Amino acid sequence: MTPLTEVEGRRLTLSNLEKVLHPVTGTTKGELLHYYATVGLAILPHLRDRPVSFLRYPDGPDGQLFFTKNPPPGTPSWMRTTPVPRSEDPRARQVVVEDLPSLMWAANLVVEFHTPQWRASSPALADRLVFDLDPGPPATVLECCRVALYLRERLSADRLTAFAKTSGSKGLHLLVPVTPTPSAHVSAYARRLAVEAEAALPELVLHRMAKALRPGKVFVDHSQNAAAKTTATPYTLRARALPSVSAPVTWEEVEECALPGADPDALVLLMDDIAPRLERYGELLASLFAPELAGSVP
Repeated sequence: MTPLTEVEGRRLTLSNLEKVLHPVTGTTKGELLHYYATVGLAILPHLRDRPVSFLRYPDGPDGQLFFTKNPPPGTPSWMRTTPVPRSEDPRARQVVVEDLPSLMWAANLVVEFHTPQWRASSPALADRLVFDLDPGPPATVLECCRVALYLRERLSADRLTAFAKTSGSKGLHLLVPVTPTPSAHVSAYARRLAVEAEAALPELVLHRMAKALRPGKVFVDHSQNAAAKTTATPYTLRARALPSVSAPVTWEEVEECALPGADPDALVLLMDDIAPRLERYGELLASLFAPELAGSVP
């Protein structure tokens, strides 16, 4: 029998709660839903007023994965949707997850949450900048930490404040609050800094995804600042063998992992790690929403 539950006055159907999604740890769908209910206060500010794209993995990371931007079949009438600028479909709309009922409805689909750098209320006007630091083996997150520290200082020189989070996969993401700026301008600035990083650290950094050059280096992906691109939302679970999370980390943790001999697994954060971290550190990305920290993009 498919259980019904009520969340803040909305009736939801939650299905297949005993289904194992991450066989390595035996993590079930019910545990996944419990995770999102637990971290709702942390993840919701990063989802509100942003059109959401879903990477769905209903049979776990070893099953079929498919990316969807359109509202999925069966989307409740009470779910907010918003028009989004798409050249191929000027009438396109996407879901907006803005409260606990909509979060739990989406989580029941078994998804990664991906959001753009702009809000639904101001399409293509970015309020944050992002760098995705992606290591090419044998490079690991440790090399990403070295690059992150360089970029933090470079951004600081332009009076911009960077925050770090794990990608939930192999690398790191840097998030930078900015005063609302056209996405094209933010993209151009981010690319310029990626080029500068490659010039400053040629043995470590690439600004282009050139596979032949990737081994042992960190690709500074600046492309996710384009209006049409999205990034894994803070606190989203990822479709990986382990139930890893794209979660914020402190700069002290990044600095420690940049030291010789550091353990790359120190920045592998799993679902069960997040509630204790929130209790210990609070929401490390809360200041992303502080107007006084939003800097002007040169």
